[in-house]
Amino acid sequence: MGAGHRERLRRRLIEGGPEALLDHELVEYLLALAIPRRDTKPIAKRLLAQFGSLSALLCADAEAIGRNGGIGDGAVAALKLAHATALRMLSEPLRNQPILGSWQALLDYLRADLAALTVERVRILHLNARNMLIRDELMAEGSIDQAVIHVREVMRRALDFGSAALILVHNHPSGDPTPSRADIQLTKQIIEAGRILGISVHDHIIIGANGHSSMRAAGLLS
Repeated sequence: MGAGHRERLRRRLIEGGPEALLDHELVEYLLALAIPRRDTKPIAKRLLAQFGSLSALLCADAEAIGRNGGIGDGAVAALKLAHATALRMLSEPLRNQPILGSWQALLDYLRADLAALTVERVRILHLNARNMLIRDELMAEGSIDQAVIHVREVMRRALDFGSAALILVHNHPSGDPTPSRADIQLTKQIIEAGRILGISVHDHIIIGANGHSSMRAAGLLS
């Protein structure tokens, strides 16, 4: 990437705002900040082709990004920094007001973090008595289609944090967010354990590339 081309990208971004650059140009410019003496357009296009989308690229494992792009830690860190910044912005409303009143913000945050993942990840959102977020905890990260969590560990962590309520979250790498029989069974076990300890389960949200599902909305929590 020549200095003139880089300057044109910079000017378009500053003057035109977030929509002024195409996805490959955003990646190209991010990489150029980390490796300024290298033409980063071919790298950007290769990475987007490999991972399929901008969101999938930013969500990808750092090692996979470096391997597929042929780039070093500094360039990989630039991409992961963009992802971390986006997630921090999306999560901000969740930390400043009750989650049940910020449902769309919660879904936007979860989709940004989980929808493009190629492995299953299980998260537990711990809430206090006012439904404010206490802790967003990664409980398990599994194979291409399975992550194992244990009811006793979920409850132990809830007691550690003094949680009044939980929201269970995981993703389906297949893209289909429909809850499986195992998802429903595990959720009911956690609900029953929570009932004994006075800890509510507000919902179990499943995120996929094709959308999301809510077990509460589907009537599966009773």
